[in-house]
Amino acid sequence: MEQSKTFEASVQRLEEIVRRMESGELPLEEALSLFEEGTALVKSANALLDAAELTVVKLKKGADGAPEEMEFESHE
Repeated sequence: MEQSKTFEASVQRLEEIVRRMESGELPLEEALSLFEEGTALVKSANALLDAAELTVVKLKKGADGAPEEMEFESHE
């Protein structure tokens, strides 16, 4: 699987894999191969989501209970 695959491309491929597997018409070896690819895509998509989460501005409650922006601290 290509490392630089975008989140959207990963989700699109996962949807395709699910449709093919749900058809019930795949030989066992192909189904297992698609399952392995799907598992890798889920892992990759989760890593992309985790990285995106780190770039979002952190919010905390201020003294009045309203959200307050905090400086983002890069973990790189």
